[in-house]
Amino acid sequence: MDISVKKRKKRITKALLIAGLLLFFLVNVFPFFWQVRMSFMYTIDAITMPPKLRFPPTLEYYREVLHDRMFRSAFFNTMLISLTSVLISIAVGAPFGYALSRFTSGGSFGLLVVSLIFRALPGMVFIIPYYYISMNMGLYDTPLLLILITTATNQPFTVWMLRSFFITIPKSLDEAAMVDGCSRFQAFFKTIFPIMGPGVATTAIFTFLSAYNEFMLAQALTSTQAMTLPVMVSQLTTENIRYWSVSAASSVAIALPAVLVTLVMQKYLVKGMTNGAVKE
Repeated sequence: MDISVKKRKKRITKALLIAGLLLFFLVNVFPFFWQVRMSFMYTIDAITMPPKLRFPPTLEYYREVLHDRMFRSAFFNTMLISLTSVLISIAVGAPFGYALSRFTSGGSFGLLVVSLIFRALPGMVFIIPYYYISMNMGLYDTPLLLILITTATNQPFTVWMLRSFFITIPKSLDEAAMVDGCSRFQAFFKTIFPIMGPGVATTAIFTFLSAYNEFMLAQALTSTQAMTLPVMVSQLTTENIRYWSVSAASSVAIALPAVLVTLVMQKYLVKGMTNGAVKE
């Protein structure tokens, strides 16, 4: 009797897990697949009701997007802003994260918590101050402005993540390096940072995706010269059905770099998240 009850509970648990995965797929993954499907359809097929299951595929809208000057400019701006933000965030965040993992006294940790609280505030709170400052400093609609803002907003998160990885590295490595004659900075750069590859890669991925997908601040603080991909695609959303397939192709095109970065760095991402979950 007990065995049959356990088997029944196991089947119910398995069924619930499958149902949960199907629900997750329908809510999160299916809309993206529908967008991909629409991007390969002629507009007349995309708006047909009921939806067509078989249709002649086309690459016309991808060619239109990739040859569009505004798309290429927005792609360049987005990659410039995202990659520069990652480099600055890691360069600044690594020493700070290391210091917070080794020196826990004083108010440094409390300051980081406060900065994370501000990071959690809605971006709308900062739009007016950012707009006012950028207009007075002549930085409005420039990539430099978005680089500074995305770096500043992501820095607390970057420091927090890197700190969690540094905590997993035994302090005995620092002490051994300093016994051999290294200073604290030399111990960090020559001994600790080189073995932080997975942690740095994981943090860099999240920082890149955050900067790459930034929409609200980019929309409010750019016009034409520093327009990013999310802002450009949003402008294609229109009541004119002619642009539905173009908008779908643009959405898929801007998702590809983020997907490729995640797939390429997947090994480091999994290893970094696993290492960051274990403390000495």
